[in-house]
Amino acid sequence: MNSIELVNFRANFPILFEKVNEKALVYFDNGATTQKPEIVIKTEKEYYQQFNANVHRAAHQLSAQATSAFESARINVQHLLHARHAHEIIWTKGTTESINLVAQSWGMNNLTCDDEIVLSYAEHHANIVPWQMVAEKTGAKIKVLPLDKTGKIDVDKITRIITKNTKLVCCSHISNVIGKINPLEKIIACAKTVGAKTLIDGAQAIANIPVNVQKLDCDFYVFSAHKMYGPTGVGVLYGKAEVLNAMPVYQTGGEMIKSVSFTGTSFHELPFKFEAGTPNIAGVIAFSSAIDFIHQFALNQADEHKQNLNDYCYQQLSLIEEVQLLAEGKPDIPLFSFIIAGHHQKDIGSYLDAEGIAVRVGHHCAMPLMEFLSVPGCIRVSLASYNSLAEIDYFIASLKRYIGITSDTDNMICVNKLKTKENETQLLLDKFTQVKSWDAKHREIMLLGKTLPRMSKELRTDETLITGCESAAWLTVIPSSTGVFTFSADSDAKIIRGLMVIVLAAFNNKSAEQILAFDIDQYFQELGLIQHLSPSRGNGLLAIVKKIKQAVS
Repeated sequence: MNSIELVNFRANFPILFEKVNEKALVYFDNGATTQKPEIVIKTEKEYYQQFNANVHRAAHQLSAQATSAFESARINVQHLLHARHAHEIIWTKGTTESINLVAQSWGMNNLTCDDEIVLSYAEHHANIVPWQMVAEKTGAKIKVLPLDKTGKIDVDKITRIITKNTKLVCCSHISNVIGKINPLEKIIACAKTVGAKTLIDGAQAIANIPVNVQKLDCDFYVFSAHKMYGPTGVGVLYGKAEVLNAMPVYQTGGEMIKSVSFTGTSFHELPFKFEAGTPNIAGVIAFSSAIDFIHQFALNQADEHKQNLNDYCYQQLSLIEEVQLLAEGKPDIPLFSFIIAGHHQKDIGSYLDAEGIAVRVGHHCAMPLMEFLSVPGCIRVSLASYNSLAEIDYFIASLKRYIGITSDTDNMICVNKLKTKENETQLLLDKFTQVKSWDAKHREIMLLGKTLPRMSKELRTDETLITGCESAAWLTVIPSSTGVFTFSADSDAKIIRGLMVIVLAAFNNKSAEQILAFDIDQYFQELGLIQHLSPSRGNGLLAIVKKIKQAVS
């Protein structure tokens, strides 16, 4: 894609022209969900405006039109996956429900205490927790495939884990943290030698690489529409017809019923036996448009532009000495997970957000992987075909600027001034009133975080933990003989510590009556905080306040 083609391609995505915190949006969170092209938005709107009706159940023209579009979408997915039959495609709400369907329908009816379920350290929670629940109820045991230094499943060790007791192997096609293609052919072949079924989580792969389920020869393949330019609330479970036919129904209700009487009920054949109730008709039809869009621009094929994005971002990140990628080598898709020593990932994500850059931070619903890699969390940058080299340059410059700014102490609100000022809140209000833009306010909060004295680790207990804060945070209360309270707080994230300074300025050295009477909402409003903080961080701020008020009540 040359520069003109990229401009024209980006024009398909209305949201890319929006601003975030008064900055042009740079959307680097495609691993979580991709943005939607105009044709997908238009298709869903057209369904509701022109032929909104339930599918399969009515004899009128609107229903016939809706049913035709709905079933055409199923065929579209069949062709996308190179599945043998359209009835091997089951509609769900997403990858998570697809896995749960297999877990409940196949797992609960085929696993016993003598059996083993094999997962990998790189799995999303959605491909771990359902199997834990099945194991708990059936007595089956869970074994885990290790990773090599590149972050892929270590094929040299699979025969030690996959044994004659293995009945199911579940793993991701591409990890949502590592961004590398797992050696599925060898894993599936190994599973077959012991007669085990295989389930592949294709959520990260399906929009980036071609998938042929017949060549893979997996028993199940699952993914979500919203990660491949389609709408939310739509997912796919592919299953081999012979396996799906042998599975009992997962949910019961309308559509999947053939006949009902009080003497017994019979169920429809595939695919309808697994599609109880009115489906997300608009979403499925819009998803079909997303698949057409992917085919039109060959988005799931190897292309020079996406390879350039991958190569360039990897090169630029590698040039920053402080950046530590979680696995060796360049990823197979433009998805990069890294840490910066001495800096909390929440602080970095918050700073980049102030610059209009959307990235993902935290454990990415992959806590076992974080534990395996010995990191508490990381920053994830995931690109799509509508991203540009110029956006990477802006991101890299912002990241370097963050590293430089966090060691800067100029223009900091000095903690000593706060301690000697009779009205600490007024000092903060005066300072924040002078600072107009959110990125400048964000910088002040980060600098404030450096002034908060750290708590000893002995005080970081479950009792002092603040529930509801997105980063781990703690608060201790010190009452005095004069009836006033002093609070000590801490978090590993500077942005949270900065917010704590602001909160404690309002409540320290005050009586219970004064604390409970203080209008904290008005205080935050005057500081200009709540409207800019993400919902999770705003809730975290309110959680700190709640902990303080509970302590003095």
